[in-house]
Amino acid sequence: MDSTNTLTFKVTRKNPELIAPAKPTPHEFKALSDIDDQEGLRFQIPVIQFYRRSPSPGGKDPVQVIRDAIAKALIFYYPFAGRLREGAARKLAVECTGEGVMFIEADADVTLKQFGDALQPPFPCLEELLYDVPGSGQVLDCPLLLIQVTRLKCGGFIFALRLNHTMSDAAGLVQFMSAVGELARGAKSPSIPPVWDRHLLNARDPPSVTCTHHEYDDVPDTKGTLIPLDDMVHTSFFFGATEFSALRSLLPPHLRGCSTFELLTACLWRSRTIAIAPEPEEEVRILCIVNSRRRFNPPLPAGYYGNAFAFPVAISSAGDLSKNPLPYALELVRKTKADVTEEYMRSLADLMVIRNRPHFTVVRSYLVSDVTHAGFGEVDFGWGKPAYGGPAKGGVGAIPGVASFYIPFKNSKGEDGVVVPICLPANAMEVFVKELEGMLRGGAEVADRKTGVFITSAL
Repeated sequence: MDSTNTLTFKVTRKNPELIAPAKPTPHEFKALSDIDDQEGLRFQIPVIQFYRRSPSPGGKDPVQVIRDAIAKALIFYYPFAGRLREGAARKLAVECTGEGVMFIEADADVTLKQFGDALQPPFPCLEELLYDVPGSGQVLDCPLLLIQVTRLKCGGFIFALRLNHTMSDAAGLVQFMSAVGELARGAKSPSIPPVWDRHLLNARDPPSVTCTHHEYDDVPDTKGTLIPLDDMVHTSFFFGATEFSALRSLLPPHLRGCSTFELLTACLWRSRTIAIAPEPEEEVRILCIVNSRRRFNPPLPAGYYGNAFAFPVAISSAGDLSKNPLPYALELVRKTKADVTEEYMRSLADLMVIRNRPHFTVVRSYLVSDVTHAGFGEVDFGWGKPAYGGPAKGGVGAIPGVASFYIPFKNSKGEDGVVVPICLPANAMEVFVKELEGMLRGGAEVADRKTGVFITSAL
């Protein structure tokens, strides 16, 4: 059973409007990079920010403040006010038309408190808080951003946004949202000027694939193992210091210095594979999103807001991953992350051109994206930092259930950690929870501690 239906409320929306840049902007065509326009990024990604009532803005209306700030931000980020067009060889470009981004003003008869202490996905009535305006959600010839600001009864508000992913990654989107926040708080211009420069991630001439990119292998779905979309359960799991130390205690000394990302990814990949139970000889994959901005020499410019990441992949047989203890998965994940270099990114752009911009492999794949450092939680429109900021749900993209985000989170006890929304068929979710609890309990016993109860918290 999906647990998102416990809280219901009514949202009253005004008609959607287009917010154009506050001043005239150039009418021109700007090509996306060969990383931006791959098939796997041609979808809309939802983000949501919850803000508490704040006495400081002196009775200002968040809808008006944010609406005005968006118009000002679009002077600097005017490609967002345009529309995507597709040219020869499926190449995408923005026609900078200045038409604007779609904006919805709304009111909800609910308070922030009613959402509960632990604000985390899945969120109730999400489709009311981020309304899918009919005809607005295509990749081509549609608004590139849809933003809904919903006032709450308590004086707080919700800022929800939908982004055409070909335009920006998480870091690029946060840069734009932060610019809106700065302008809303009275700045004359963004502190980080936006940089288009998409040519920096274009294919070479002539293109030449010099690295191995298993993430784009053509894998036939021979056994019908794509996750069924009916009977899906959406649950969020919290990992704090206790959980991470329990997992670390399962590692040999030479691996204990691994990052929390590597540790969590290995743990989730192994548990999820056991839960889905593919045939032992079948290949399963974990795709790790790796931000490559600092892996270039020189690094990409600070204001670059395009997609600058790769999906390097680790591969194992389902049997080996399920039977071996955690260090086996961890070694595979660590090696994969190290694969992303400047040459890897150049090779990837070349592959896109040579192979007509393929979608990454989704058959028996699981994709993880760490947004703990993206900065969603820092975006301030004048009402302070959000009570929650980040992805609106797990498993977004063309195939629900394939992707999970790692989102920074403070639980009800005040402990900092990471919350991970997971989307699985109901029977697989039961196995997943048991497997995860077993691993954590085993780790806690190794660490010679009392077994803590691991809480799976679905709102």
